[in-house]
Amino acid sequence: MRALGLDGFSRGWVAVLLDGDRHEIRFCRDIAEALSIGFDRAAIDIPIGMTDDGERACDLLARERLRPHFSRVFTGARRWLWTEFSDPDRANEDAVRRGQKRVSRQLWHLGPKIMEVDGFVRANPAQDIREAHPELVYLRLNGTKPLPSKKSEDGIRLRCRLLKRQGIRAIDRWLADERLGTGAKRDDVLDACAVAIAARDVTGCVPEGSAPRDAYGLPMQIWS
Repeated sequence: MRALGLDGFSRGWVAVLLDGDRHEIRFCRDIAEALSIGFDRAAIDIPIGMTDDGERACDLLARERLRPHFSRVFTGARRWLWTEFSDPDRANEDAVRRGQKRVSRQLWHLGPKIMEVDGFVRANPAQDIREAHPELVYLRLNGTKPLPSKKSEDGIRLRCRLLKRQGIRAIDRWLADERLGTGAKRDDVLDACAVAIAARDVTGCVPEGSAPRDAYGLPMQIWS
């Protein structure tokens, strides 16, 4: 099983490949390059499958599972936000006109990456590419106990310990050496590792069972 985990950063994508005892990390320019790495199943920390109003059951279930840190799950991704508007204020004016929730600045700035993945998965329906959330993975690995922020030193140390227990022994080297000069932050590397574990293990998802589908047939389901 070649499991691939992807997390976006300012200059592209962190790609972590788990292939038995062989573990690799790469820093790729775009999603096509990242997914050109041979894999059996890939998991990405980005919304896959969107509704016109931005409401998805998987987001609400993930937020509930992560309480009290429900804000770690962004909600409200809608294709029309980025296809019809280049300015978040105008997009939010239209969201209000449509009776929908406004888009946060954090989610707005993820728009190019969301649309990049959306275009790829729609063009490559035969590939097993799933949405995953690293915080759900870490929650599972930590026995459902909430974790400190991934931006804190305590949070980083705990996540590194959990990854090492999963056999990712190179994490210290990846963070200290291979990451430098790439533009990726420590939590970008940690998150790519977590979703690679989700791709490898396939232990659970929200919602469970058959995934709801969007207008293009893409599943709206988050794996952990």
